[in-house]
Amino acid sequence: MTKRKTLAAIADEAGVSMPTVSKVLHGRSDVSADTRERVGRLLRRYGYPQPGRGHRPPGGGQIEFVINELDNPWAAELIRGAEAALRPEGIGLVVSAVHKDQEQAEQWGRALRERGSMGAILVLSELSAAREADLRDHGIPFVIVQPSTDARADAPSVGSTNWHGAYAATCHLAGLGHRRIAALMGPAHRHSPRTRLHGYRAALEDAGLPFDPDLVRHGTYEREPARSLMHELLDLAQPPTAVFAGNDMQALGVYRALRERELSVPDDMSVVGFDDLPFGQWITPELTTVRQPLDEMAAVAARMVVRLARGEQPESVNLELPTTLVVRESTGPAPVAPPSR
Repeated sequence: MTKRKTLAAIADEAGVSMPTVSKVLHGRSDVSADTRERVGRLLRRYGYPQPGRGHRPPGGGQIEFVINELDNPWAAELIRGAEAALRPEGIGLVVSAVHKDQEQAEQWGRALRERGSMGAILVLSELSAAREADLRDHGIPFVIVQPSTDARADAPSVGSTNWHGAYAATCHLAGLGHRRIAALMGPAHRHSPRTRLHGYRAALEDAGLPFDPDLVRHGTYEREPARSLMHELLDLAQPPTAVFAGNDMQALGVYRALRERELSVPDDMSVVGFDDLPFGQWITPELTTVRQPLDEMAAVAARMVVRLARGEQPESVNLELPTTLVVRESTGPAPVAPPSR
């Protein structure tokens, strides 16, 4: 059997562009008959599905949604947004969780090609250079949601205004009279926590407050680690009176730690989250948070993948959707005395 070539190699051999090969593979009609025949012959020779069949055209077919974990409401909001955007197009959504496992990442890469999917929405903490090159070599369009590294012009992505969200949250707390404002951030090496930390520091500076590194803690975006980090902050000689949590799940961990210290929100400690997940309105007190438009981010990413699969270019390759501060019950004036240790 002839060894399969990448779509980039087929494009070179046929003397056409990668988008043209993609159009033939997906059964697009806006390709000349001669080009379609020449490219189709090469695709069949190198083991690709018969053009227009194995890779179904837009208006049918499927898009892959690849994410680290599914067991959190953040993932549910993203999936809901992508599915809603694709449904009117008659396009299905195939969801895969890779659990940060390299072997599983290899499996979804192979499965994606074998299923003949139109493209992929990637919500991953890390996208290796090898995995990205593999997608590109096989002509599989992809869009990264909330990229973990600084956006590159050649890597389509959809994120949010993390800096502005963190700035607004911190300004809100400073405006309430808080002078010791802590920040619980995600992993320090990732893009969004770094950007949010910059927004937090800028807000402190504009409020005339010093930056104290002892008030900053990096961890995972999960409840239990945030609970432990909050206990560390409460054990400081000068504990904070307010906390900006890197996401709503971390804010839940903060709530738990405060209950264990018999401290109340917001009388003893004001808390702001990030995401505006549905449970923020169900907990007591209701959570003040930064709304990140997760469903819209995924919907925009889905539409971008469809355009790329059709051989079209999106209007913008790296998008950031606006965040909004949502003030509820978990923030209030700074207490006269800081929380007791």
